[in-house]
Amino acid sequence: MVKIAPSRSSLLNSLILPVCLVCSLIACRDPDKTKLAVVGGDAITAREVETAIGRPFAQLHQQIYDLQRQKLDELIDEKLLSDEAKRLGVSLATLLEQEVHGKILEVTDSEISALYNANKGRIPVELEKVHNQIRDLLQNQRTEAQKRLYLKSLRERAKVVTYLKPPPPFRVQIAVTGAPFKGLESAPVTIVKFEDFQCPFCRQIQPTFAELLSRYNGKLRVVHKDLPLESIHPRARAAAEAARCAGEQGKFWSYHDKLYASAATLSPETLRVYAKEVGLDLGSFERCLSSGKYRDSVQKDLLEGAKLGLTGTPSIFINGREISGVQPLEAFTSVIDEELVRTK
Repeated sequence: MVKIAPSRSSLLNSLILPVCLVCSLIACRDPDKTKLAVVGGDAITAREVETAIGRPFAQLHQQIYDLQRQKLDELIDEKLLSDEAKRLGVSLATLLEQEVHGKILEVTDSEISALYNANKGRIPVELEKVHNQIRDLLQNQRTEAQKRLYLKSLRERAKVVTYLKPPPPFRVQIAVTGAPFKGLESAPVTIVKFEDFQCPFCRQIQPTFAELLSRYNGKLRVVHKDLPLESIHPRARAAAEAARCAGEQGKFWSYHDKLYASAATLSPETLRVYAKEVGLDLGSFERCLSSGKYRDSVQKDLLEGAKLGLTGTPSIFINGREISGVQPLEAFTSVIDEELVRTK
């Protein structure tokens, strides 16, 4: 994921808010109309503040949950091992030796050599110098794997039930009216992707969107929003405006795909070449691009991204739920499946 350095205070400082303010935001009946400040006659609404702090606040809740879940799992495992040792009348060390360490095969020299050769390009020393380290690494991996299997069997036998619940998914409101999209406009699930046409990670994730649209045919809409990071990609904005001009002739997605199909520098000449290759009327395209007709549209997306606190691309939202950066297909399908159940 391409990111730009934050220009404001740290995440921690942004979360130090009076509890009463947070509570007031949650309790707002109409955050779009509730004024929290007026500056020079312009109101700052609860919705603006809620949107600005929502993402980091949700991230903090998730981090707290992850820490709680990790510690809960550790305490459950400790309790299971302690109870099992008492049941068998042995010490904890004896139990682990019998059920974990004693069931692990010794690492062989051929296994050590295989791991070394597979990673030789990243290991700048001879095998003899790292032989014991590799052996210990493989042995520790086997130990952890066997311990997980044993703990799983203890959990199943003890019928462990946990009551720690993850925080509810945080959702943001994103304006999509008039934005280019693929799929059915009435689809129950909408993916909004903020992208930069010079971003290599944005290019990398395009096949994932194509696969999702095919898999969830009729149930998914993919919406494009522009977030050109001009400080590191100086030609991304021009490419975004060019794609909008192509959209005037019904070729937005053809041009979009052409931009991502190549790692070209996206020079003005390249933008014209792509226009010709996708079958645009070049005269109309060039007039549109030179006039800056869609400069404000791209800027509007940028401002919306800034209000959401976006600092990198791709930034992706599924029904308002953020998926950070380039993720495997399963990360998307998991959330989409949840949303399909919820929307029923």
